[in-house]
Amino acid sequence: MGWVEPEQVEKAKQVDILDYLRRYEPDNLNPDGPGRYTLKDHDSFVISNGKWCWNSRGIGCKTGTALNFLVHVRGYKFTDAVLALTGEAAFQQYSAPAPAPAPPERRPFILPPRNNKDNRLAVAYLRSRGIDKGLILDCIDRGLIYEDAKFHNCVFTGKNADGRTRFACVRSTKTNFRGDVDGSDKRFGFLLPPNDPASRNIACFEAPIDALSHQTMCKLGMEEWDGWRLTLSGGSLHALKHFLGQHPDVDNVFICTDMDAAGRKVTDRVWALTAGEDSPYKHISVKQYPPLIGNDYNDTLQANLKEQRTQGRPAISNRKERDF
Repeated sequence: MGWVEPEQVEKAKQVDILDYLRRYEPDNLNPDGPGRYTLKDHDSFVISNGKWCWNSRGIGCKTGTALNFLVHVRGYKFTDAVLALTGEAAFQQYSAPAPAPAPPERRPFILPPRNNKDNRLAVAYLRSRGIDKGLILDCIDRGLIYEDAKFHNCVFTGKNADGRTRFACVRSTKTNFRGDVDGSDKRFGFLLPPNDPASRNIACFEAPIDALSHQTMCKLGMEEWDGWRLTLSGGSLHALKHFLGQHPDVDNVFICTDMDAAGRKVTDRVWALTAGEDSPYKHISVKQYPPLIGNDYNDTLQANLKEQRTQGRPAISNRKERDF
């Protein structure tokens, strides 16, 4: 929108993210240790030592500026962000509070166009991560996975009770890019059904590849477990809450998050969700079910497959305890 002068850009770059948040989003800023903060609406977003990092998206900024925050996290166009920080109603450091810039309009949910020719690159990518081919093709048949036409990303979808796609996230088949599709409804995560429809178990993962990795391990006899597998879109609990509301018979939640700080945060939040006499989920048993090798379930799967190729058996056959 419009044009900004180089002087405006330089001025906008001087606004520190903490100064901005203290002024415009004080209720969203959550102290999390000496010099460390998180955001209540993005629990994997961390500000520390003058830098910020959005762990679930793999995005980080070494300068800790409000300008980069507005562009990469809040979705502003660059010129709009500069104008928001330098315009007439702009942020003025150490001055009286000014009205917060209007948030960007929520974009409509539009799925990336499908590659109608085939899903060859998506299948090849998932196979390279050790995912069972039969499971991949089954997900493709049910519309849970497809390859997009423009970038050949692997697209994972989430559906509502009527079978309509309401959520999607993408994973590049060529780079480390990943993210949610604009307008996605986080109540409907990527969801894999159990073998036994009467199962009362659900396992929560951070990403679809981890859920598929665990399902592959069970299919190959490396794990013994059955139940629903749900992804939480970077640690949000919206999908879990919605699922439990739709499946009141489920009474066991298995936490299968990554072995890092973000994974531990999700674990703590699920525990808190079921704690207390007033919790609608107090009847649910929460169990930690961490990956046994590496940082996530795909690391565990690939380690087992390598051991199976070289030694003729997987690296693990019986589940052992591992603390987060």
